[in-house]
Formats: sequence, structure tokens, C-alpha cells
Amino acid sequence: MLYYLYKIGRRLALKARIETCYRLAVILADIYCFFAWNDRRNLRANLEVVLGANNKKLIDRCIRDVFRNFGKYLFDFFRFSKITDEYIKNTITVKGRENLDAALVKGKGVILLSAHIGNWELGAAIIASFGHPFHAIVMSHKEKKINNFFVEQRQTAKINVIGLGAQLKKCFSVLKKNHLLAIVGDRDFSNHGIKINFFGRSAIMPKGPAIFSLRTGAPILPVFLIRKEDDKFDLTFEKPLEPKRTTNDASEIKNTMSQYISVIERYVKSHPDQWYVFRKLWS
Repeated sequence: MLYYLYKIGRRLALKARIETCYRLAVILADIYCFFAWNDRRNLRANLEVVLGANNKKLIDRCIRDVFRNFGKYLFDFFRFSKITDEYIKNTITVKGRENLDAALVKGKGVILLSAHIGNWELGAAIIASFGHPFHAIVMSHKEKKINNFFVEQRQTAKINVIGLGAQLKKCFSVLKKNHLLAIVGDRDFSNHGIKINFFGRSAIMPKGPAIFSLRTGAPILPVFLIRKEDDKFDLTFEKPLEPKRTTNDASEIKNTMSQYISVIERYVKSHPDQWYVFRKLWS
């Protein structure tokens, strides 16, 4: 059923104006939000840690807007085949592009670190359009048809997909070729994450970005695509985090994680209404 809804959504997104798609996204999101009790509960638990449990009105508004922005995120994802130079010029403001160029000059590949915030999928598509080989670590969907649908959409935007598990070995060759490797760093899907301080409380976060950086010497470049009030976007490349040395040392792994987790915290704090984590991060 979900597969066919995605197919219908993509057909609509490709035929209708983006403003119409966004209006429909808000309507459908409000309906879904009303019935998605478990998702609302988990969002509230996470946002109480980020914003403080006493900010009930702000949290209520953020929960509503998270669903609305996620609905818009999906329509953006469905429209990958419509990404053109003109679309980028009219819709995307790129900040810190020089940080990406400087990181690539080192020749060790670049680990693009983002989070489930704004529209990381569209951000990947925009960066891939710059022309440098782009690879992204993604979690496979349990249903094969849906997984193939998502893979096809990413391939439309020249995003090469690397799955979890044994495929992760490809990441080392990707970086060795001085390619781009994209990872989201605010949720652990591997069951091998490390407990680390996140908004003042212990949470299990993925160590992959730190591992790849410390083993290969590739810099970690935080990058985020954030939606603005007019439904245009800021694509921001932060300054790269350079590994001090090539190592597997546990303390250095945790230290590297702390550096990029602090960047993620800053963006989540600034844009809690665009942070799409529908499972509890803190127990």
C-alpha cells in the first residue's frame, strides 16, 4: 500500500506546481499528525530534551511543523528529476562552498556529515549536481519495492547508494578515490553506536563518521540544507573537522564524535521544527 502511495505522490509531484504540492503536504501532514499518536509522543520526548519540558506551547508548535515540513520533504524528494541549474539558482543559497573545495584538495576524500534535519536528501542531490562523485550510506527499507523506489530516486540525482552491513567496506575505496561520502550522524542504525553526551544527556550515536575519518585521514565536513520561511533553502558547508592522526584509539573516536555532535546540536537547537526523529533518542 505504501509503495503505491509513494508512486502516486511522485506522479503528482512531477505534474503539479511545487506550491500546490506544499499546500497538499500541509493538509495531509495535519491529518496524519492527528492520528500518529506514537510519533507525536516520541517527538515530544525528544523535543523536551532539546527545548526544555516547560516550553509546552513551543513544543506543540514544533511537533505540528515537523509533520508539515516532513511532508514537504517528501515532495521535494519525489521531484529529483526536476533539479536543474535554474532550480538551484532560484531556490538554493549555497554558503561555505569554499570549505568543500578546500577539503577535496587534500585528496583523501570528504565525509559529508549531516542529520535528519531540513532536507538532507535534497541537499545530497544538490551537492551531487556539482559534478564530484557522490556516495551516501543509507538504510535499506524492509519492503523490496519501496527500497528500489528510493534507490531509483537517488540514482536519478546521481547519488550512489551504499547499504549498511558488508557494503560499508566500499566506503574506504570511495574515500581513497577522493570521492564524497555522505552520512547522517544523529541516529544509529548499525547497533554499534557509542553512548555520548547529546544535549546534556547520554544517547547512542553512530561512530561511523569518526571511524572512517580516523582510519583514512579524510576530513569530516558538516553540511546542512535548511528550509526557510519562503520554502527556499540554505545549503551550508561548515568548516571541516580534521583528524589529528590515523588511529583506532577509542578516546580519539569519542573525541571526534563530540566535535561533530556539537555541530548537529547547534542546528537542531536552531531548527527543531525541521528535525525528523520519530523515535525516542533518550531512554
